[in-house]
Amino acid sequence: MKFEKITVCLDMYGCPNRCKHCWLGVTPNGNLSIDDLKFVAEQFRPFTDNLEVSDRYREEDYSDNYKELWRITSELSDTKTPHFELISYWRAVRDKEYVPWLASLGVKAAQLTIFGDEKTTDYFVGRKGAFQEILQTIDILFQYGIAPRIQTFIYKINIAQLPYIQYLIETLNLEKRCADIGREFDFFFHQGSCDGENEQFYDVWITPDDIEKIPHKLIDLTLKHFGKSHIRDVLGDTEKELYNQLAVDNSTENIVTNKPVFFIDKDFNVYPNYETPSPFWCLGNLKTQGAEVILRNYVNNRSIAQNIKLTVPISKMVIEHGDPESMRLFSKWDYKNYILHKYCRAWYAKNQL
Repeated sequence: MKFEKITVCLDMYGCPNRCKHCWLGVTPNGNLSIDDLKFVAEQFRPFTDNLEVSDRYREEDYSDNYKELWRITSELSDTKTPHFELISYWRAVRDKEYVPWLASLGVKAAQLTIFGDEKTTDYFVGRKGAFQEILQTIDILFQYGIAPRIQTFIYKINIAQLPYIQYLIETLNLEKRCADIGREFDFFFHQGSCDGENEQFYDVWITPDDIEKIPHKLIDLTLKHFGKSHIRDVLGDTEKELYNQLAVDNSTENIVTNKPVFFIDKDFNVYPNYETPSPFWCLGNLKTQGAEVILRNYVNNRSIAQNIKLTVPISKMVIEHGDPESMRLFSKWDYKNYILHKYCRAWYAKNQL
C-alpha cells in the first residue's frame, strides 16, 4: 500500500483560543513531545515517498519551541509547504522574535479574523483581550513588511457590526499602509464552514435579505478576494434551493485520494482531513493500531462517516435532515457536509456508539 503523498498534522499543543466559528471544534489542549512527533512520522514513512509532517492542525506556532518544531518538521518531511499565512497573534504580542522570524521565512501576508468591535470579537474568539492583540499584531506586522489580511465571519447576530469593520479598516489606514510596503490590502467575509463549532450558529445563518445590510465597500473587497462578480457566488444558495437540487441527487462520494491529509489529536486518534475530527470520522488510534491499520481503514472507507458518504445517497440524507423552506445561505459543498454530519449523528445515536 503506497500513496503518492501523505500529510500528517499532529495537534501537539492545541490552541490558546476557543473560537466559536472553528470548523475543527473546541477540544482540550495537549502537551505532546518531539519524540511523539517523530513517532508519527516513522509510522507513516513506509507508505509514501513524499511525506509532509506538521506539528499542528489548530494554532500556528503556539508552543514556545516553534522554531525548533519548524526545523524538525522540515527535516522529517520530503516536501514542506511554506509557512501558512495563518499566524498566532497570541504569540505575536508576547514574543518579539516571532514576527521577524515569520518575515525571515518569506511570509508576506498574515490572516487575522475580526468579528466586529472589541466585545464581539472577544466573544467569538472565546477569550478577553483577543481584539486588542489583533490590533497590536497589525502594527507589528507592518514593522516587518508583512501585510495583514482581514477575514470576517458573518451571521445575523453580528452583521450589524460590518459598518464598524469598514470604519476600522479606514481608521487603521490599512489600504495605504499595505501599499506603502508594496502589498495590496485584502479583506473578505463569508459564513465559514457549517461544521465543528460553527454549526451552532445555524439558527442565525444569514439569509438573502441580510445582504442589503452589508456595506458596498466590503462587498467589493470580498468579490475581489474571491474573484467573483456577484456576492451570491460567495455566499451560496438558499437551503430551499439546495434542498430541491439535492433531493433528487442519488449520488454518493468516495473521499479516498492518493494524497491524503490526516489529523492526529493529542490522544493519537486519526481522522481524514474532511471537516471536523468527530468520532464518526475516526479511523482508529495510531498508538494502539499502527499506521497500516489506519490506512487500510481509510482506503476501505471504514470510518462511519466515510461509509455513509459512500453508501447513502445525498438525496436520502437531505430528505431526512434538510429544511425545504429554509432561506439560509450555504455553498453546496458546506451544505452537503452539514447534512452528512446530521445524518451521522443520528446514525451514531441510534446505534448507541
